[in-house]
Amino acid sequence: MVRWAETDELAGLVAVELAADGLFEQVGIVFPPGTTMIEEVDDPGAVLVEGTPPAGFAMIGWVDGNLHLEQLAVHPRSMRQGIGGRLMAAVIDHAGAAGAPAVTLTTYRDVPWNAPWYARHGFSVMPEEEWGPELRAVVEHERELGIEVAPRVVMRR
Repeated sequence: MVRWAETDELAGLVAVELAADGLFEQVGIVFPPGTTMIEEVDDPGAVLVEGTPPAGFAMIGWVDGNLHLEQLAVHPRSMRQGIGGRLMAAVIDHAGAAGAPAVTLTTYRDVPWNAPWYARHGFSVMPEEEWGPELRAVVEHERELGIEVAPRVVMRR
């Protein structure tokens, strides 16, 4: 069941994110060293989880008036059980309940469990001319962090 994270669960989500990030090595993507995205979160109200302890999480924020999926990670040992899909559905439901006109995200274009997976969940590539200033800043920040080691896209649903 998807639910909001508890404060004391946030630290444990680092292992989920690191394990999920490790899968990218299979497709030649190695992330630069540094903190994980979840380590920068101090508000459990920005994190949806599934499982006890959580096997996956979705971290959200607001960008240009849209709900923005900052990170979705499922521990590899818990993959292919529908956790990512249930987390994605919860994010979309929350966006609707919060009055967001859309959900946006940035992801790798050619990684099977990235852009193609989001496309199956109703997302489509958002042309650069439609990016707002905050979304443009998110993309620029990702470039500065060095994670654009393979083609990335912005997607919207």
